[in-house]
Amino acid sequence: MSGKMKAAVLSRFGDSGVFELRDVSVPAVGPREVRVRVYATAINPLDYQIRRGDYAEYVSLPAIIGHDISGVVEEVGSHVIEFAIGDEVYYTPQIFGGPGSYAERHVADVSLVGRKPKNIDHLEAASLTLVGGTVWEAFVTRAQLGVGETVLIHGGAGGVGSIAIQIAKAIGARVITTASARNDDFVRGLGADEVIHYSSEDYVDAVARLTRARGVNVVFDTIGGDALTRSPLVLADFGRVISIVDIKQPQNLIDAWGKNAAYHFVFTRQNRGKLNALTDLVERGLVKPVIGAVLPLARMGDAHDLLENGSARGLRGKIAIDVVGDTVRLPSQR
Repeated sequence: MSGKMKAAVLSRFGDSGVFELRDVSVPAVGPREVRVRVYATAINPLDYQIRRGDYAEYVSLPAIIGHDISGVVEEVGSHVIEFAIGDEVYYTPQIFGGPGSYAERHVADVSLVGRKPKNIDHLEAASLTLVGGTVWEAFVTRAQLGVGETVLIHGGAGGVGSIAIQIAKAIGARVITTASARNDDFVRGLGADEVIHYSSEDYVDAVARLTRARGVNVVFDTIGGDALTRSPLVLADFGRVISIVDIKQPQNLIDAWGKNAAYHFVFTRQNRGKLNALTDLVERGLVKPVIGAVLPLARMGDAHDLLENGSARGLRGKIAIDVVGDTVRLPSQR
């Protein structure tokens, strides 16, 4: 297939106004690749970090970025037997490995692609791929979170935290999460057993109270700041700390040494295996994507601005992008 497609192109690094909606060439398909008609994508903190220029050495401008895709296969390579034209699929494009998801079509190696869960729509599926894969790698591959263990999830109402709560509960863990008071009912509805209101109580004191000073087995850091330095103060012996954010060197880990703690830094790897596991959880009703806002492809800059300032605007969960339509759904102030 030749021709043109619409894409939100990053023309230069900068603020949320740098995207340009352009006509670009439809990508060709290699022997072990599929071309997908993109129905939906979503926004992640990694996206606005790239847009700002935090990873400028890995991105050649002009660029199409983006890390979530849900859509329909429209062409398969000559050596592809896993998928057929018309299959509904979802996946995360290779990070820093080529064009991303902010476009009407995308080409990917079949090893990255999974079948979309049947019981959710494309907007929901697109909101799950990167965060779901990240949480799966954090809890299952790295922390090996077990049944009956206790996990502290920072930022439970966010795009990552909302999925982390659900996957931790599906594993069989006890979940303690931090959130604002206005999001208490929301995170409890996702499965949180205990909620720490970070504006009114220090989470170190709260964890000591909630665990009777035993501590938690796993800390999941989605917020950065001094979380890594303070995490040993809430850990049980042989606890694990998982961080998915850019961090500066923790100031002092002497407390981690005393707990025999393990630290894991997760930059998620893309593969079909994690997507298949997520699909199983979704189709069994154990995980439900949370969408806090929807905007069309032409308003990519607005979507980035909303994510960067979402907490003040009542955002919960992910921001999805309707690539094939003009849906606008904004968070209500809470």
